[in-house]
Amino acid sequence: MKLIREILYKVDIIDIIGDTSIKINKVEFNSKLIVNDDMYVAVNGVNVDGHNFINKAIKNGSICIICENLPTEILNDIVYIKVNSSRDALSIISSNYYDNPSSKINLIGITGTNGKTTVSTLLYELYKNLGIKSGLISTIKIMIDHDIIKSNQTTPDSLAINNYLNKMVLNGVKYCFMEVSSHGIDQSRIKGLNFKGGIFTNLTHDHLDYHKNFKNYRDTKKQFFDNLTNSSFALTNNDDKNGMFMLQNTNADKFTYSLNSVSDFKAKVLESSFDGMLLKIDNSDVWSRLIGRFNVFNILAVYSTAVILGLPKENILKGLSKLKAVNGRFQLFKKNEINAIIDYAHTPDALESILLSINEIKSLSNNLITVVGCGGNRDKSKRPIMGDIATSLSSKVIFTSDNPRNEDPESIIQQMINGVKVINEKKFISITNREEAIKTACYLAESNDIILIAGKGHESYQEIKGIKIQFDDFDIVKNLLNQKK
Repeated sequence: MKLIREILYKVDIIDIIGDTSIKINKVEFNSKLIVNDDMYVAVNGVNVDGHNFINKAIKNGSICIICENLPTEILNDIVYIKVNSSRDALSIISSNYYDNPSSKINLIGITGTNGKTTVSTLLYELYKNLGIKSGLISTIKIMIDHDIIKSNQTTPDSLAINNYLNKMVLNGVKYCFMEVSSHGIDQSRIKGLNFKGGIFTNLTHDHLDYHKNFKNYRDTKKQFFDNLTNSSFALTNNDDKNGMFMLQNTNADKFTYSLNSVSDFKAKVLESSFDGMLLKIDNSDVWSRLIGRFNVFNILAVYSTAVILGLPKENILKGLSKLKAVNGRFQLFKKNEINAIIDYAHTPDALESILLSINEIKSLSNNLITVVGCGGNRDKSKRPIMGDIATSLSSKVIFTSDNPRNEDPESIIQQMINGVKVINEKKFISITNREEAIKTACYLAESNDIILIAGKGHESYQEIKGIKIQFDDFDIVKNLLNQKK
């Protein structure tokens, strides 16, 4: 248990009603999880305002309420703390409650539109393979050394983040590699964390349904680097047009990586196939099992970070050669001389990057069959763009359902079709049922053809009308190709 006044350190407080010298059991922002002697933080969320549940929290046993607006009825035995921002307060309180775990670990944040999961996961795997206790906070999973916790958010809430970091510290973890999303930054989920370093991968069209325009999206990402301290490092992709913009106002030590520009860390592709790539990184040859030009940037970001953090270059290069593709990121399955690729590409740039990479490797005589859809209740403006990219860079395209959520999947598909150029109109068909679409792609595929199933990657479900149905692209295509004669 902690004294209320202890965990209010650095919180922007407007008013206090009650005695802050009493102890609270734990901190919660979900009133359903409140038990006796808990602190309840009323957060005005995207869909729900936590202030509406203050009475329920008190009924469940809360003795301290953190809020932006005081309730009309003030109870004598309850402590009320009025703050400027409940979101900011939750982050700082969470950090204080767990004794500021981010200050006791080397926390590295990775942000950008694409590549966050791959870079963070590869860094974790590299360090783990070198015998260094490490942690991971990613879209796919949370790793506390060798212990795994399933994840469904790119950046978890601030209470969960500090809980994970605290567990890492208690388990002797030295480094944690964490995805930092624009939502996480905007919603103050990372406020109060001490980052040893920040990595920028790239910036393209995404999340405009939330941020409203590209400028807001870009500037939100930049806030992460603006808040790094002079004891941190900031590493940026110098080939991205927004790469140096991200570092304009940072106090951190600045480093760059690139394939084309003059940078601190450089890489070049010497050979490329569906078995992997031979790369030259800082004048040393290294073989990677990963595939695709976009993965060269990811590998280089990993190498650069490890060098900045002080690992010997020889150890890093040997470690890179052992790393495998991340689940659902250019995940390859070969059967009957057909290559099936599962990838999370759900933005125009990501889809274009993976299609260009495949076309660079494949023979002109082999077909590239792409199965792709777009998520519902998300940025609609990217749908026709992705429809155009898919049909322009594929031999055949099957438009299908992704996670339609509360939208009509056929309407989403039509919006993708609206972007198809007249010259490519005969290259596509639409099959709303995703499993049938994958089955059709397998039927159409001949020896040495490539099937790309894009959009869902690691996800093991399909979300329809608020219900998550078991669905795994990799398992489905694997079973279908195993049956194909």
